[in-house]
Amino acid sequence: MYRNNLVPLHVNHLGGLLGGQSDDRGVLVGKTGAGKSSSGNTILGREAFRAPNKHSSGNKNVFSRMVSVVDTPGLFDTYQSEDKVMREISKCINMTAPGPHAILLVIRFGTFTQEEKEAVMKVEQIFGEEAWKYTIILFTHGDKVKTDFDTKIKKAPPELQEILKKAGNRYHLFNNLRVSDRRQVRTLLEKVQKMVDDNGGQFYSNDTYEETMKTLDERELKIKEYYEKILEEKVKALQAEYEDRLREAQEERDQVVAELESELEELRRYYGLFNKIKELS
Repeated sequence: MYRNNLVPLHVNHLGGLLGGQSDDRGVLVGKTGAGKSSSGNTILGREAFRAPNKHSSGNKNVFSRMVSVVDTPGLFDTYQSEDKVMREISKCINMTAPGPHAILLVIRFGTFTQEEKEAVMKVEQIFGEEAWKYTIILFTHGDKVKTDFDTKIKKAPPELQEILKKAGNRYHLFNNLRVSDRRQVRTLLEKVQKMVDDNGGQFYSNDTYEETMKTLDERELKIKEYYEKILEEKVKALQAEYEDRLREAQEERDQVVAELESELEELRRYYGLFNKIKELS
């Protein structure tokens, strides 16, 4: 089981995303190239994410809210191994503990391919169906939208309409080329706040998280046991080889000593015989 790119957007506590000083937790998910890192930078109003192949985090006070964003590129790409996905999920869980209030699913606006649909649906596979209750679709490449976006959404293909329906028709458009346009960020946070309020201020909590951690722990234990066994076998093999070599060396030494003693004995007999002959003469 894989998933798209998980980018936990930390926004801690349920007191709202606009106003007050408490934090709220959220998660940004999306496929590589969808614009997750750029969206994280737009939300924070600065270039916080540069490394494309590993998770990173950033935070900033945004409209009187401390917003922390965790970027984990490529997490939901189809080529990612299940083990890597599991490990990244674990990191993201720790970064959003005890759970996110919002999941922002980043999709590049334009042609919605079958591959993109499959990548998006992996969100449900990983987080469970309950996750859609906490999800907002965040469309990127808003600079390419020249007409009314709501009208475009209504004319979107059935596959995309299906995703929107699962997310309660909650969506927002980002133009990441206009980071200075803070209105788009404020509007997004207002939509997130409304969703949080509709959810009673509760954060997302699903057995999938716990199951993921359990599976990860079991795999790590098996891997640890496997390598410990391999190491133990290698140590035993080296020890046996060392003992064999030591025994061979000891045998060679004993043989050399025996040969020397034999030669000495021959010399003793020779000198003994020589002395007897000398005495008789």
